[in-house]
Amino acid sequence: MSTAPTYRAMRYGITRVRLDDTPHGVQYVQAEQALQAHPQRMTDKLLHWARETPERTFLARRIRLSDGRTGDWEHLSYGRALAGARRIGQALLARDLSAERPVVILSENSLEHAMVALGCMLVGIPHCPVSPAYSTVSKDFDKLRHILSTLTPGLVFATDAEKYAAAITAAVPADTEVVLAHGHLPHRNHTPLGALFDTPDTAEVDAAMDTIGPDTIVKFLFTSGSTNLPKGVINTHGMWCANQQQMWQSMPVLGEAPPVLVDWLPWNHTFGGNHNIGLTLFHGGSLFIDDGKPVPALMGETLRNLREVAPTVYFNVPTGLEAIANAMHTDDVLRRNLLSRIRMFFYSGAALAQPIWDSLHDAQEREVGERIVMGTGLGMTESGPFAIFVPRPEVQSGDLGLPAAGMRLKLIPMGDKVEVRYQGPNITPGYWRAPQATAEAFDEEGFFKSGDAVTWIDPRNIHLGLKFDGRIAEDFKLATGTFVSVGPLRAKIIAAGAPFVQDAVITGLNLKEVGAMLFTTPKVRDLAGLPADAPLAEVLAHPKVLAHFQTVLNQLAAKATGSANRVARMLLLSEPPSIDKGEVTDKGSINQRAVLKHRDALVQDFHNGSAAHVLLPQAD
Repeated sequence: MSTAPTYRAMRYGITRVRLDDTPHGVQYVQAEQALQAHPQRMTDKLLHWARETPERTFLARRIRLSDGRTGDWEHLSYGRALAGARRIGQALLARDLSAERPVVILSENSLEHAMVALGCMLVGIPHCPVSPAYSTVSKDFDKLRHILSTLTPGLVFATDAEKYAAAITAAVPADTEVVLAHGHLPHRNHTPLGALFDTPDTAEVDAAMDTIGPDTIVKFLFTSGSTNLPKGVINTHGMWCANQQQMWQSMPVLGEAPPVLVDWLPWNHTFGGNHNIGLTLFHGGSLFIDDGKPVPALMGETLRNLREVAPTVYFNVPTGLEAIANAMHTDDVLRRNLLSRIRMFFYSGAALAQPIWDSLHDAQEREVGERIVMGTGLGMTESGPFAIFVPRPEVQSGDLGLPAAGMRLKLIPMGDKVEVRYQGPNITPGYWRAPQATAEAFDEEGFFKSGDAVTWIDPRNIHLGLKFDGRIAEDFKLATGTFVSVGPLRAKIIAAGAPFVQDAVITGLNLKEVGAMLFTTPKVRDLAGLPADAPLAEVLAHPKVLAHFQTVLNQLAAKATGSANRVARMLLLSEPPSIDKGEVTDKGSINQRAVLKHRDALVQDFHNGSAAHVLLPQAD
């Protein structure tokens, strides 16, 4: 008889909920634990840690060398962060900036980015970090133009003139001040960031801080956009602070010692910019900016950083955790350092395939004799993002858990699904300058409509919590009237295809059978054995690759119980997902609806048999 696995000790704060049923099938769920008192302004946390631990590292980033490599760490202490934020804040106050004329930030995660954001936060001027991909990857700059026209910024900050020059020229109005950290724009007036740093601060900064309250807007975060343009989610000081308190009560480990993070997640996204930066500031921790990313060209930088800096909690998306799991099996230094003091791994953004879990646990048990807790949950930009968190270490893929303290969940039947809706102090008041979208986002009781479907892990024991049941908008019916639940089917395909499948786009709307179009991971090249520079289309058409995925498809078909979960055809996609078309976010998450919309002709060819290399199930 196998023994139960042991986990490195970690306490859970929210373990029980109250459930209220109604005659119409709607359920209301909330944690038994109340939300505790907490600050109402994030500025208070910066002031507190600058006073109590002025020399402690708040943020650090490796210095960029002239040859493109990275050198030693440059540290920004809490004391320096406050002093710099005061000077920048003073300079911003002189420019008559406001929610109507906020600051827009065009930058990757950097110390300069952080200082401008902190300067804004300190004096009550909203800022908006924009996805760097909208400026550096996009070819048409349409999403950047949309964001700028929505916000009408009074100042645009960019870290690097050369990197952002084309976007600034194309999209930033000529009468909008541009501030640069590095470089020069030859055909446009601009202000060096050093000029803001050199501004002496005065009592005007303190007076501005005194006007900040829980309803003061701290930032705008734009949704990634699917078939529509991104929406600007209003984030207030009170919303952000409440969410950090909720995280602490669900994850007490965050407050047991100042957390240390090694993190690449982009600050224009709520996971990196609210969740991770927020917990670092809230608890007086240290965040080491990781210039790596879970892609082949940059993953080496992440592994280098994790060999040097031992995090206490570690956040990533599944593709990043997969690369780390693979590396730990042969990299003794990485395994030893990463696991030396970590208390919790945490993933979000997509389903984590079971082979990745198994690989991580194997490396952990081999190095430290126990497993490290893997945390996950559910949230969104509009919820701050933290909303639901697993209440135990024995987590399975798809588990979500229990609501944060102070939140109410509304579980409302929607056809064959149950949508989860949110109400609480961490929920956005709405979308900036979009009253109709705001009105449509909330129901008649004031609950935010998430669009996520959930079910109980065990209806007989609600304290185990909820599990994910897909996105309601992604689900569809076949021509036979059979309902296809996309989320669970995607998860099965990704797990069956690991480690070669990044995501699966499910097809079959109003057709007779279900199909799956797959975006593959770089590891698929190992199957083909072709030269590293071989085109992806050639790799995916290789007999060994097709044979492997034929086996995957056969196995999926053998386990299917009906037409709704039987993948009747499979296609490997060689054209990468497009940022401009909204098919992928800068975190790497695939948007089903956008892919289906923009590749409709391919979907039709896929199902009528005219597409090349379509795989069909084969019986043994």
